[in-house]
Amino acid sequence: MMKPQAPAVIAAAIEQGVQLATAESLTAGMIAARLAEVPGASAVLRGGVVSYSSDVKRALLKVDAHLLDARGSVDPEVARQMAVGALQACGADLAVSATGVAGPEAHDGKPVGTVYIGWARSAESGSTVHHFVGDRAQIREQSTHAALQQLAAILDKASSQ
Repeated sequence: MMKPQAPAVIAAAIEQGVQLATAESLTAGMIAARLAEVPGASAVLRGGVVSYSSDVKRALLKVDAHLLDARGSVDPEVARQMAVGALQACGADLAVSATGVAGPEAHDGKPVGTVYIGWARSAESGSTVHHFVGDRAQIREQSTHAALQQLAAILDKASSQ
């Protein structure tokens, strides 16, 4: 089992006064739950959107419908737009998202283990691709860990500036 990053993320967010949000597809709330396990998380965790279906990605996170139709939900730009949508929907300062293929079968032409972690802070946003190996539970756990690492990296960068 990987060492949880959530306590460090919550501590850094509290120290910097940064409000957090999540947008989750394959992790289905695991990222927000991991953050909420940390005492004091309520000071900085605004909320999250579990957007397992593309309809929810469109309606609640404002992901571009044409993009979803053309590329499917497992896409770097979808991940980026999910994070931007969570930022706006939750009124947060920093958001992270996860979309990908946990298995057992490929999805949207992407192999099992393909995961995109999106992020958004102010006017900046982006996404990273990961290729995880394991069963469904392991891929979801690795995705959650990657999202927490992304939050930690952004908060670390901000604290060093």
